Parts: sequence; structure tokens; C-alpha cells
Amino acid sequence: MNALFLEQIYIFFIFIICGVIIGIIFDIFRILRKSFKTPDIITYIEDILFWIITCVLFAYTIFTYNNGEIRLYIFIGALVGILMYILTISRYFIKFCVKIIEIIKKVIKKFVVYPLKIILKILRKLVFKPIFFRIYKH
Repeated sequence: MNALFLEQIYIFFIFIICGVIIGIIFDIFRILRKSFKTPDIITYIEDILFWIITCVLFAYTIFTYNNGEIRLYIFIGALVGILMYILTISRYFIKFCVKIIEIIKKVIKKFVVYPLKIILKILRKLVFKPIFFRIYKH
């Protein structure tokens, strides 16, 4: 086989992997949106951040593996990678990560937020009640 052809197949597979990585990055932003309620402006910023990250990754991959040459097959490879990822692994990756984030949020609520609320409640009774009592006594 021609060495140039083998090199192009290698680059095609590199861009399939790049497409899978782009799909994972996209899902990370989807996971964040499912796990945390954010205002619209944050969503817009996340969208811009996604496109910046994607463009930098794609440009880096083009310059690193294809010497900056833009060919149709690299876009096809990236599209194939994105589609492969979205049609196979994406839904399971999202479900798994959302569950992990829910567990982490529950643990933080139980072991950090709840004890802090109790400490603040005690502090209010010890510190602020006597101060308010003295103010109203006069």
C-alpha cells in the first residue's frame, strides 16, 4: 500500500478520536446543565467556552498531526467520531456522571452544609441572642 494513503488513514483515525473528545466535551457541558441550575447568561458563556475549546482542540490536532493542512477527510473523521460517541456511549456517560454529581451534592449537603447550619444556629443563640437581649433591655 502507498505510504501516503496509510498516513491519511492514520490521520483519519486521529480525527475520529478528536471527534470523540469533542463529543465528551459537549457532554460535560450537558452534564453541568443537568446538574446545576444556571442563569441564561451562564449558559451563553458555557456555549462560547465550548466552541473556543473545540476550535482550539481541532486547530491543535490539525497542526500537530496534519501539518496544518485542511482536508475534507479530517472533517469527515471528526464527524464520524462525534456521531459514534453520541450514538453509543453518550447517554450512559451522562447518566453516570449526573448520578456521581448527585451523590457528591448529597454528601456535601449532609457532611458540610448541615453541620454548618447547626453551628450557625448555635452561634446565633450564643452570640446574637444576648446582644439583642441587652439592646431591648434598656
